[in-house]
Amino acid sequence: QVQLVESGGGLVQPGGSLRLSCTASGSSLDYFGIGWFRQAPGKQREGVSCIGSVSATYYAGSVKGRFTISRDYAKNTVYLQMNGLKPEDTGVYYCAAKPSPGPAEWIGPRGLQSRTYDYWGQGTQVTVSS
Repeated sequence: QVQLVESGGGLVQPGGSLRLSCTASGSSLDYFGIGWFRQAPGKQREGVSCIGSVSATYYAGSVKGRFTISRDYAKNTVYLQMNGLKPEDTGVYYCAAKPSPGPAEWIGPRGLQSRTYDYWGQGTQVTVSS
């Protein structure tokens, strides 16, 4: 069982930045692909970005060029750096994990689908407001 924990959310003004972290307690994330998702009030959860175990990445069009996903194997952590935040980025952000050693052919549109993943964190709130 993989237990994921997100952190780094908060309140930020439009144009600001936040860095979200996703860590796993008791498990190594080395052979997992990780996805970031968000859910705004009254809306469906949507995929934001994903990264494979060998660091291939993919982004939703709405965040491409503003968000960067990365992983630090030594810290067993996956990050989502969010720059140029907009009010429409507001929501609860979740990380999710999928066992995936080696090159991941699913890093692409499939990586932004909830059903791709086996494990989920509890989420961290991001609010973009002036």
